[in-house]
Amino acid sequence: MTGRVVHFEVPFDDGDRARSFYRDIFGWQIDSMPGFDYSFVSTGPSAPEQGPTEPGYIGGGMMQRQAPIDKPVITIDTADIDATLEKVTAAGGAVVVGKNEIGEGMGFTAYVTDSEGNLIGLYQSARPAG
Repeated sequence: MTGRVVHFEVPFDDGDRARSFYRDIFGWQIDSMPGFDYSFVSTGPSAPEQGPTEPGYIGGGMMQRQAPIDKPVITIDTADIDATLEKVTAAGGAVVVGKNEIGEGMGFTAYVTDSEGNLIGLYQSARPAG
């Protein structure tokens, strides 16, 4: 189902300090992604190919703070990222980072601002819905 929050991102100034903070206080599993300045975050049980294995929580990521991602971001699932980008601009939002492919066959992301100036991520899976 589209329209759900499916991911979050938390920027940091000091990666070791931030990862320790969330690991120690909330018990998050945080794994660095080799070759990238990005860490995957699991906030509950998950499987490598499917992500969260229990309903009720989402995973996310952590990365170095830099524009435009300088505050926490929620990412919303969409079936058609191109159509969603058009709807965002028609409704008074703006495209900040256009459609980008992520990984090999994972899908696409984009970043937009809503009508209030809040930064939001968009995600379209490469896998057909169903």
